[in-house]
Amino acid sequence: MDYFTHHTSFIDDNVIIGKDSKIWHFCHILTGVIIGQNCSFGQNCVVGPNVKIGNNCKIQNNVSVYEGVECENNVFLGPSVVFTNVYNPRSFIIRKNEYKKTLLKEGCSIGANATIICGVTIGEYAFIAAGAVVRENIKPFALVAGIPSRQIGWVDKGAQKMTFDDKGKATDSFDGTKYKLLNDEIIIDED
Repeated sequence: MDYFTHHTSFIDDNVIIGKDSKIWHFCHILTGVIIGQNCSFGQNCVVGPNVKIGNNCKIQNNVSVYEGVECENNVFLGPSVVFTNVYNPRSFIIRKNEYKKTLLKEGCSIGANATIICGVTIGEYAFIAAGAVVRENIKPFALVAGIPSRQIGWVDKGAQKMTFDDKGKATDSFDGTKYKLLNDEIIIDED
């Protein structure tokens, strides 16, 4: 076994867990889950069934990642993030065939206690503030906050708020990538 699981956690059959991943206290990983390398799950997390988690993802305490959610690489989920998988749940109606896909793209971060309503895509390196309620797709590099969430700015890969010069250009604090704000989207500046 190339990964760590705390003795209080339970891993169902038919689960793939990548090298150097860590699953801490009181977690349950359900059948059909695929977890990449170097991931970390804080205490009291539930994942699955049939969820895919990319490499180097950090899922903090008390997060349930339900069927229909997919995390690409380098995703951060803060403590007590909430996901849904149907729009109109009722305890007396089975709606498993109505699960909506939620896609968390490369490098995005979701702050503590945020709620993600099913069926959205959160763009690359987007940053969802703590406590936000996300009901719509989020653009790459967008900084969003509030209930319901709304975009309040842009962040770079280092999660620093972007500031643009008079030509609409910014430099990433993490790796020096040059960006341009064009038509309300962030693009890599090739100039």
